[in-house]
Amino acid sequence: MIVSLTIVRYPKKFIPFAFLAMAIHRFPLWLNKPCSFWKLLGCGKSGTFDIHPDYQQWGLLAVWTQEEDFQHFKNNSFIGKWWKIFCSEQWTVLCEPVESHGQWSGKEPFGKPKIKNHEGMVGVLTRATIRPSRLKNFWRNVPKVAAIMDQSKGFITSVGIGEAPFFMQATFSVWESLEDVKQFAYKDQEHAEVIKLTRKEDWYSEELFARFKILKSEGTINGVNPLNTP
Repeated sequence: MIVSLTIVRYPKKFIPFAFLAMAIHRFPLWLNKPCSFWKLLGCGKSGTFDIHPDYQQWGLLAVWTQEEDFQHFKNNSFIGKWWKIFCSEQWTVLCEPVESHGQWSGKEPFGKPKIKNHEGMVGVLTRATIRPSRLKNFWRNVPKVAAIMDQSKGFITSVGIGEAPFFMQATFSVWESLEDVKQFAYKDQEHAEVIKLTRKEDWYSEELFARFKILKSEGTINGVNPLNTP
């Protein structure tokens, strides 16, 4: 199983085509048999985790049988050709799931991998559907957590993504090592307090957490390859 996260940027003049893509790209994805799970995604302002959307930046997360399936999709599909015509940039990170628990739209898209002793860069996906009554508390704590993550040891990059504004949100972040992830997730006191609050107040109606082995990073976003890998 291979997971791809592709982030694309549209020039301002092509923003209407970005909105159109969110509607019509569903059909070729539904028909793509090697793709077992996919989500068309919006991005936060400047690609970060932000309540304000960035209408130039969009994403696609997909699960493939093997890397060759993604490469064929990227080079030959209707969507791949659309990206080449209308987008000024595209960046893809390819990953292998090493741990996952929870659900996304009622499914376990990455299965239940339990791969231990993984070394090297780690990708982390946290995704949740936020209860309407908890939206205010969720967004009040977002800037705090984002600042902690940005300053944490081993943090490389992150992107805020979501299926719907405000209440279906996710973050994909990349770290230098699993130890750095654990330090941020469990040992930072401020972040730990926010996690306790989410449990105490039952913020989420559905949530998923997954870790990945980073396999490849292709292309650029905002002029750079965020991971600087081949």
